[in-house]
Amino acid sequence: MRGAALVAIAATIGNFLQGWDNATIAGAIVYIKNDLNLGTSVEGLVVAMSLIGATAITTCSGAISDWLGRRPMLIMSSMLYFVSGLVMLWSPNVYILCLARLLDGFGIGLAVTLVPVYISETAPSEIRGLLNTLPQFTGSGGMFLSYCMVFGMSLMDSPSWRLMLGVLSIPSLLYFAFTVFYLPESPRWLVSKGRMLEAKQVLQRLRGREDISGEMALLVEGLGIGGETSIEEYIIGPADELDESQEPGADKDKIRLYGPEEGLSWVAKPVAGQSILSIASRPGSMVNQSIPLMDPLVTLFGSVHEKLPETGSTRSMLFPNFGSMFSTAEPHARNEQWDEESLQREGEDYASDAAGGDSDDNLHSPLISRQTTSLEKDMVPPASHISSLSMRRHSTLVQDVTESVGGTGIGGGWQLAWKWSEREGEDGKKEGGFKRIYLHEEGIPGSRRGSLVSLPGNDMPAEGEFIQAAALVSQPALYSKELMDQHPVGPAMVHPAETASEGPVWTALLDPGVKRALLVGIGIQILQQFSGINGVLYYTPQILEDAGVEVLLSNLGLGSDSASFLISAFTTLLMLPCIGVAMKLMDISGRRRLLLTTIPVLIVSLIILVFSELVDLGTVVNAAISTACVIVYFCCFVMGYGPIPNILCSEIFPTRVRGLCIAICALVYWIGDIIVTYTLPVMLSSIGLAGIFGIYAVVCLISWVFVFLKVPETKGMPLEVITEFFAVGARQAGATKNE
Repeated sequence: MRGAALVAIAATIGNFLQGWDNATIAGAIVYIKNDLNLGTSVEGLVVAMSLIGATAITTCSGAISDWLGRRPMLIMSSMLYFVSGLVMLWSPNVYILCLARLLDGFGIGLAVTLVPVYISETAPSEIRGLLNTLPQFTGSGGMFLSYCMVFGMSLMDSPSWRLMLGVLSIPSLLYFAFTVFYLPESPRWLVSKGRMLEAKQVLQRLRGREDISGEMALLVEGLGIGGETSIEEYIIGPADELDESQEPGADKDKIRLYGPEEGLSWVAKPVAGQSILSIASRPGSMVNQSIPLMDPLVTLFGSVHEKLPETGSTRSMLFPNFGSMFSTAEPHARNEQWDEESLQREGEDYASDAAGGDSDDNLHSPLISRQTTSLEKDMVPPASHISSLSMRRHSTLVQDVTESVGGTGIGGGWQLAWKWSEREGEDGKKEGGFKRIYLHEEGIPGSRRGSLVSLPGNDMPAEGEFIQAAALVSQPALYSKELMDQHPVGPAMVHPAETASEGPVWTALLDPGVKRALLVGIGIQILQQFSGINGVLYYTPQILEDAGVEVLLSNLGLGSDSASFLISAFTTLLMLPCIGVAMKLMDISGRRRLLLTTIPVLIVSLIILVFSELVDLGTVVNAAISTACVIVYFCCFVMGYGPIPNILCSEIFPTRVRGLCIAICALVYWIGDIIVTYTLPVMLSSIGLAGIFGIYAVVCLISWVFVFLKVPETKGMPLEVITEFFAVGARQAGATKNE
C-alpha cells in the first residue's frame, strides 16, 4: 500500500500550506497594522480575505472537479498558492495585499475541499481513515513550523511581514511539482468518464500489483446512483459438494461463482435471513426499535462491524481460494487494445471467448454483449489472454484456465459478484435477470445440521461446515434496459464512456440515499464549527498569560509578541502526537467511536472553563485549571472532531456527485467559520467568556446526540458499499414513515 500512502502524503502538502498560511498571517498582522497604519476593520478584512476566497471558490470547486477531474484542481490550488505568495511578497499597499489574500483563499478552498476526496478515492479501504487524517497532521505541522519561523523573525530588529507571507511561495513550488509530475488522476473519476485503461494503470501503480480486476469492477459498480437494493443471505461452498438429497429444481436458486482453479466452483444458496445485517434491515425490527429516534442507517452499518473479520487484507476471507469471475480463457486470435472512448466497432458480433473449448451443453455463447466485452478487455493487462465473464447454470467445471487472474475481494471483508438468472417471458422469449452482489461474511464458519453446503480442504473449514454471508443485491450500475429489450443471450452492460456526463448530475441530489448522506455531512460540519474550537483558540493567549507563562518568557528576555508566537508554537506542537494517535485508531476503533469518546471530554473541558470563569479560586489556581482544560480540549479535538467530519464527507457520497456534494458540505463549513469568527467579539462583550463556553458545551452535547443517532461507522468499508448502504437505509426509513 506504499503507493497510495506516498500519493496521499504528496496531496496533503496543500493542507500543510493552509496551516502555514493561517499561522503566518496571525503573526504578520501584528507588523502589517503598524506598517500600513490599518484600522481595526481593515485589519480584520486583511485576515478574513482568505476566508472569503475559500468560501467563494468552494461554491463551484466540487462541480468543476466532477467535470475536469481532481488532479487539475489540485494543480490549480498549487499555482494559486505560489502566485499569492509572490504578490504578498511585493504588496505595496493594503489593496494589493487584500487581492493576494483572496488568491491565497482560493488555493486554500480548493485544497481543503478536494484533498480528502482525492485521498478517499485513491486509498485502500483498510487504511483510508489513517491516510485521510494526514491533512489534519500536515496542517498542524505547517502551523507549528510557521510559528517557529515567525518567532525567529520576531527576534530581528525590524521583522519583515512581506517576507513572512512571501515564504509561502517556496513550499508551494514543491506542491506544484508533485501535483504535475507525481500525483495521478483519481481512478474513480477516470472510470466515471469511461477512461478505463488509464484507470487500470493508475490503480496498478497505487496498489503495487498487476491484478486489480476486482477493484476495477468495483469502481464500475460505483457509478450507479439510487436503484433498488435488497439485503439477502446466503450460505456458500463448493458446487461439487452439494447435498445429494437436494431436488434437481433447487439448483435454480443457486448463484454460481467461479475461481481460477480447474474443477473448482462455488455456489451461493439463498436462505432465510437470520444474519445480523438482514435482521437489522427489516423495518420495525427489534434492533431498530431498541433506541428511539435511532436512524436505521446507523443500525445497518453497525451490524456489519459487529462481525467484521479481523484482518487488514484486501482479499476477502469469504473464499480462501476464490479467484475472479473474470476467468482467463484460451489464447484468442485478436490481441488488440481497445480504445474505450472511440467505440468504433459497435456493429461487430462477438462470439464467446470460451466457445469451442467446452462441451457443456448448458454454456451459453456469447455470454456478453459487445459493450461488456470492450469493458472487460479494458480491465485486464494487454496480453495474449483475454477475459470472459463465464456464468453457468449446471456445470461444476470452469473452462481451461491458462493463468490466474485476480479475485473479486474488494476490501473490508467484502466480495463482489454477479448473478445471471434466466426465465421464459410472456411472449415465449427467454429473459434474464442480471444482478450485482456485495457479499459480506457474517461470522466465522460454523456447522449446521443438514447443511446444504460443505467446505472440504486442508486450508478451509472441515466437512459439514459452511460460510454464511449477507448480501447487498442490486441492479448493476451499467445495466442497460435498452440492451435487455434486445434479449441478449447473457448479461449485458454498456461501456462507462457511454454514460459519462460532462457536467454535474444535479438531479442525483434528489436521490433518497444522497439526501440522507447530505444530512449527515452538513449536520456534522455545522456542529463542528460551533463546538468551540475558534473560541478556545482566541482565548488561549489570554489563558496562558494569566497562567504566568508570558511573564516567565519575558523574564528570559523575550518581547510580548515573541512570547505569544512561542506559546502558539508550543500549543500547536502538542496537537501533533495526539493526531498521530488518531491516525492509528481511525481504522481500528473507527470514526464513530472516536467521536463518541472524545466529544464528552470536550464537554467536560468547556464546563470546567465556565466554572473557572465564574468562581474565583485564586489567580494561580484558575490559571492552572484553565491551562489544563485548554490543552485537553485541543488534544481531544484534533483526535476526533477535527479530522473526522472531512473524512466522513469524503466517504459517503456516490462517485458521480462526490465532488459536488463535498463542496456543499465544505461551503457550510466555511460559512459556519465566518459566522463564529465574527460573532465571537460581539458575544464576548455581551455574555462574556463564561456564556460563550456554556453555549459551546451545549453545542458539543447536541453534537454527541447527533453522532449517536445519525452518524454511521464507515471504517474499512469500500466507498461503493457505503453509498449502497445509504441508499438502503434511506429507503428503509421512508418505508417506516409510510407505515
